Amino acid sequence: MALRYWLCIFVLAMGWGASFFFNEILLRELGPLSVGAGRVGMGALGCWLWLFATGRAGWVDRASVSVLIIFAAFQYAIPLTVYPLTQQYITSSAAGIVNALTPVMVVLISHFWPKGEKMTVMRSIGVLCGFLGIVLLALPSFGGRAESDPIALLLTISAPICYALALNVLRKLDAMGRVRLTAWSLTFSAIVLCPMAVVQEGWPVITQAETWIALVVIGFVLTSAAFILLFWLIPIVGGTTASTITFIAPISSVLLGVLVLNETLLPIQLGGMAVIFVGLLFVDGRLFRRMRRQGGLAE
Repeated sequence: MALRYWLCIFVLAMGWGASFFFNEILLRELGPLSVGAGRVGMGALGCWLWLFATGRAGWVDRASVSVLIIFAAFQYAIPLTVYPLTQQYITSSAAGIVNALTPVMVVLISHFWPKGEKMTVMRSIGVLCGFLGIVLLALPSFGGRAESDPIALLLTISAPICYALALNVLRKLDAMGRVRLTAWSLTFSAIVLCPMAVVQEGWPVITQAETWIALVVIGFVLTSAAFILLFWLIPIVGGTTASTITFIAPISSVLLGVLVLNETLLPIQLGGMAVIFVGLLFVDGRLFRRMRRQGGLAE
């Protein structure tokens, strides 16, 4: 695969990992609902600008609307509110590590989903490693030795669960162009979240330039532009290769959290991150299949 495509994957991964850092910046002036509403609102605007500029804007058929609304709730409205909500009580590093559980949750939920993909032995090991990693990550919090609240840390797992549900719902929307699907999904999410944010938190008041910068970056760059780039990339490199984003994203969230926000990661939490990473390797499976093939050739 050409180096430029690997560069795109690396940029996407580092960017999405950095979204938890930008959440922390936004939470200094905005409430969690406002953070979620701002992100989906700007993300929707960016997607619509792209669709109109490329002549691809259009309506969705009436039969798809209900499915699209369910997808929007699980893919955007709920998780993009859960993260800023729980990041009031957990570190951005911890949020980024929990987000890495998404492929593990996809395997688990797809196994029980009607006509979903069933777990293999290797993927089952990956799921177990994922849960063990979360236990190691949360253990110091229950003992009062970490910065993150243990209950909030566990509640954050609901976001990867939502992503896994969304991926299974997405199968019913295969005929829809992915950027248009994203634009409508973000729009439906904004229609729900914006009034909720105003009612619960009042009209947002932004006084600092860094808040505006964080909002523009997380909305236009890390939501609309990032998804447009991803959907352009997947047909070229394949979904499996694109999924390596999950392996890289936690690195940027941890680095920014520790180096910029002065967050602390204990050794046992780093161990939990490593166990989750091993779990992702089992879920992905390519490394072990390659090792088996090389072993067969060696024999």
